[in-house]
Amino acid sequence: MEINLSFDVPFVHRLRFTQGVFGTENPCLGDLMTASVAEERTRVVVVVDSGVANEAFLAEVSGYFQAHQDRFDLRAEVLVVDGGEAVKQSKKLYDEVCTLINATGICRQSYVVAIGGGAVLDAVGFAAGSAHRGVRLVRLPSTTMGQADSGVGVKFGVNSFGKKNFLGGFGVPWGVVCDTDFLRGLSDEDWRCGFIEAVKVGLVKDGGLFEQVEGAVEGIVNREMAASVEVIKRSAKAHMEHIVLGGDAFEMTSARPLDFGHWAGHKLEQMTDFKLRHGDGVAMGLAIDVTYCFLNGMIDETLWMRILRVINGLGFGLKCEAMGDIETLLSGLEEFREHLGGRFTICLIEGVGKGVDVHSIDFDLMKQAIEKVGSLDFGKVARI
Repeated sequence: MEINLSFDVPFVHRLRFTQGVFGTENPCLGDLMTASVAEERTRVVVVVDSGVANEAFLAEVSGYFQAHQDRFDLRAEVLVVDGGEAVKQSKKLYDEVCTLINATGICRQSYVVAIGGGAVLDAVGFAAGSAHRGVRLVRLPSTTMGQADSGVGVKFGVNSFGKKNFLGGFGVPWGVVCDTDFLRGLSDEDWRCGFIEAVKVGLVKDGGLFEQVEGAVEGIVNREMAASVEVIKRSAKAHMEHIVLGGDAFEMTSARPLDFGHWAGHKLEQMTDFKLRHGDGVAMGLAIDVTYCFLNGMIDETLWMRILRVINGLGFGLKCEAMGDIETLLSGLEEFREHLGGRFTICLIEGVGKGVDVHSIDFDLMKQAIEKVGSLDFGKVARI
């Protein structure tokens, strides 16, 4: 006896851009976090990255829910947690958030609001996705990386066994709210990180976006908000459209174009004990992969140098000391295949906006690509 039944589950992926999200007159959160039962207050817990949790901000968050206590039931004081990749190196934060969800009676129709950088969103999302097999998660990414890319994704997880995102799963957040006011307080290093994801998705999906970044490099470096936010919005839209409209939101196949440049980036993060920022790792991973594309004739020298100049112009170094250990770095290719499962697949490019999946790598040529990037002198080396 054999029974095979196909079914579809409807999802809605909600993305909002706003300013001053916790202003008492801002309707954004209220419109997103509706009660499941008429005339019942919505249960909420809030987890905040310590990087944004200054006294004034915490007062603003508490004041928002107090002003709207006819609609929201804030079940506990705001939980402030450490940020940065270190929080993904164990299940400590996962356990802490699961404990909070249990202690406050949060259910599948309640909300966990996660505010912070990508690492905090990943770890909190893992807890929210596991508790009761999934409670409603609202993400408020506080970095350019989170708003341009990771915060819009449908993945969550933590690192384990020395590998990035080994534990985790897929789940569509109830909503993603990008408050651009968060971006003003970022360090220059954190500010630039999100724009490398705009370069990436522009190269594989949206040539116009890459050209927009190229034309706005000086404004981005000078932190001109208008031009920078337009790049972030377009990047978020491109990532979201691929997830929702690409036909494989939960990555059941081996093709992952949005991970262009990431096999090396992830491995370099691991090789530096995650001292290397994700954005810096991706920048170097892109430099390696576009150099490989140049060496094997997929793109010409003019485009190769043009891409490298954009990456470097945004403030990224193209190399770090770990790149000297080529054999260990190359092992990231197999780890990448293992993480995806099935047939080896990575995305490369044949032009701006022209991503292509390849299923084999010339290892000698990839070694040459790594060595060539290491020999280039663009005047910036990534700081760890």
